[in-house]
Amino acid sequence: MSIHKSDIKKITTHQLQAMKDRGEKISMLTAYDFSMAGILDKAGIDIILVGDSASNVMAGNETTLPITLDQMIYHATSVIKATKRTFVVVDIPFGAYQGNSSEALRSAIRIMKESGAHAVKMEGGEEILDSVKRVLSAGVPVMGHLGLTPQSIFKFGTYTVRAKEAEEADKLILDAKLLEKAGCFGIVLEKIPSKLAKEVAEEVKIPIIGIGAGPHVDGQVLVVHDMLGITHEFKPRFLRQYADLNTVMTDAVTNYIKDVKGEDFPNEGESY
Repeated sequence: MSIHKSDIKKITTHQLQAMKDRGEKISMLTAYDFSMAGILDKAGIDIILVGDSASNVMAGNETTLPITLDQMIYHATSVIKATKRTFVVVDIPFGAYQGNSSEALRSAIRIMKESGAHAVKMEGGEEILDSVKRVLSAGVPVMGHLGLTPQSIFKFGTYTVRAKEAEEADKLILDAKLLEKAGCFGIVLEKIPSKLAKEVAEEVKIPIIGIGAGPHVDGQVLVVHDMLGITHEFKPRFLRQYADLNTVMTDAVTNYIKDVKGEDFPNEGESY
């Protein structure tokens, strides 16, 4: 049975590898601001992903594509200020690494220097391998991301499950091995068949984190706004909602409005 190792004072890539080696599952959630990151860190989350999903849940965009490198650095800086134990990974956004390896390196260095983050994440396999290697050569830890890659949504044309066919599944396994050989410390697998995810987790030595990839991987990640029920519209099969904060917060605001309109707030005890 996997347990939370409360004696770990600071999560590092070494600690994450040790978790996989001893069979302890890795917990990972997104965060984009100081307050939320502080809650996750205090609760004992292993990894915070400052995801480009901020484009959706923070900025209201339909896809992850519009968010900029400057915006990602802003969110990452806010998160880092709140974390003491958690390992913080930051997405390099669309357009900030695909062009060439030099651009990837510049983007990764900016994220690390300006935000204080611990690692970056990049989507893709063989097609971005040069960029991955260039970033790793500078000493920047890199997490890979395979399967459904939201930055390529217009290429795929759908958010459906990836790698269901043998050809794509074989490429995903090859890509995972290439990322491991290049030096990535871990890989996120998004929305792929559970059987395939299990095969990848068994064939590579580095930690495999799943989102919609079944239980046979080394850890799980969810978007915190989805997991806490702040967003109500997004309810994919893989999402387990642990709270309904949308309703809680709406009720609180409704009661506040009622008290202000009814002259019940503030009362004498809440005045100077």
